[in-house]
Amino acid sequence: MGIVGYLTAEIGLWSELHTYSGGLGVLAGDHVKSAADAEIDLVGITLLYREGYGRQHIDEDGNQSESFATIDPAEHLIDTGLELSLPLDGENLFSKIWKVEIIGETGHCVPVYFLDTHHPENSESHQKLGARLYGGDDSVRIRQEYLLGVGGVKLLHLLEKDIDGLHLNEGHCTFALLEMLKMGWSRNELQKRTLFTTHTPVPAGHDRFEWDEVKSVLGDLFPNDAKELVIQAGDPENGNRCSMSHLAVALSGKINAVSNLNAWVASDMFGEHHINPITNGVHHKTWTSPTMKDLFDKQLPGWRSDPTQLGYAGNISDEDILQSRSENRAIFRELVKASNGVELDEKCLTIGFARRFATYKRANLVFSDLERLRSFGAGKIQFVFSGKAHPKDEGGKQLIREIYGSAKELEKEIPVVFLENYDMATGLAMTSGVDIWLNNPIRPFEASGTSGMKAAMNGVPNCSILDGWWPEGCQHGVNGWKIGDSENDRDDERDANFVYDVLEKEVLPAWEEGGSVWANIMRSSIVTSSRFTGARMISEYKRFYDAFNLND
Repeated sequence: MGIVGYLTAEIGLWSELHTYSGGLGVLAGDHVKSAADAEIDLVGITLLYREGYGRQHIDEDGNQSESFATIDPAEHLIDTGLELSLPLDGENLFSKIWKVEIIGETGHCVPVYFLDTHHPENSESHQKLGARLYGGDDSVRIRQEYLLGVGGVKLLHLLEKDIDGLHLNEGHCTFALLEMLKMGWSRNELQKRTLFTTHTPVPAGHDRFEWDEVKSVLGDLFPNDAKELVIQAGDPENGNRCSMSHLAVALSGKINAVSNLNAWVASDMFGEHHINPITNGVHHKTWTSPTMKDLFDKQLPGWRSDPTQLGYAGNISDEDILQSRSENRAIFRELVKASNGVELDEKCLTIGFARRFATYKRANLVFSDLERLRSFGAGKIQFVFSGKAHPKDEGGKQLIREIYGSAKELEKEIPVVFLENYDMATGLAMTSGVDIWLNNPIRPFEASGTSGMKAAMNGVPNCSILDGWWPEGCQHGVNGWKIGDSENDRDDERDANFVYDVLEKEVLPAWEEGGSVWANIMRSSIVTSSRFTGARMISEYKRFYDAFNLND
């Protein structure tokens, strides 16, 4: 296998470098870290957003606002001294090039390059292209994606990287395929040497641009049959606009989704194209808490280089796992107290819910019937929430307000805490510090749900709708719990009752019994996580990378 160019619009490498919004970006970070561990010759390319995704602020009524602190790339990245330019809007768009080197377990390096439009020769409008992740209107977004795709390929050429193939992480990178055609690849070669990953069945997750705008930005890169390609790939709008995902599918040889269920759903989105399932995995060294790392170092030697060793977690004693989890819980209670001034009860079951606040994830579902919740949960359970709504997502912001309203109604019986400004650090603290991980999206809209994998790795059982990865991982009552039974229609009242039933009749009794009963569930959760690591994920991607061969 030669060099693979990996393009992604966002990437989460560490918390302070906030060039990520949620699972897509954090998954990209886990992908390059896992590639480094596996000694794969991957080159990552993304955009530098000088203002990132924005810091979340929430007032006492649950109203979210955002501020955008400037990122100084010199504090995080290496200045390569390289620059590139590409034609745009009748002038040249200039980009500075920064990089970070991701060092794997054996010392193998995977570089990740950041394209930065903060360049003195750029016009003000072109400088702003590198301001915010998913910021601006369609005219900004399409130009960001032009820089990512076309600029990304030009950067590989500038670096003299003779790549065997391209891996595009979602449709934001699609224009890279057109630049490769200009560079000399035929469409047949492009199909043999490209893998496209689709993540979401939610329409808002797939960019669409007006054809006139696409032609204006691309110039002579625009293929004459672009609209026909989009239609042939199964576009439900029948080519009314340029669907970046459908254009990518039409030009790519291989397409994968990020869970078995997601592949099934995506098969209905992209016509006759076969969708390969590669279930996401999480980078085990990034997403295991220090306390659990110490436990695994003692009990599962070699787990850092070989995370399949987590599959032997059944050998950890009750005493050891209960002690380590107790330490994590105590650390998390201190974090909550320092952040919000709320003292969680050590004896209560702490239910965690943290993810992007998109409406289909139904963050407020558990508060649908407060009287029912009080009837079994008063004095026994407590909740910790975290998550950002997109700055323009009023539906997501309304969910936060509703959670704050429910918290005020329940404050005397059931504590509800919301941790502000969800990021990678908060994600690790929550997935290792709560007692169960709640997830109740509208099935089948959850592509994968990697936060649940992170919880499992830290001995935190999942309690989830059978969506994303959980149908592959769930052993009901053994390593966690299912909510409902694979219902695909939206019925919030029914699903809320499913949540209440499983919490009242199964989760709480197991928690209250404690001891070996709860220890067994936590151990089983860790065992399950051994199948959902970045190491397993990257091994499956490597089979596609190995097939990037023009001589076949």
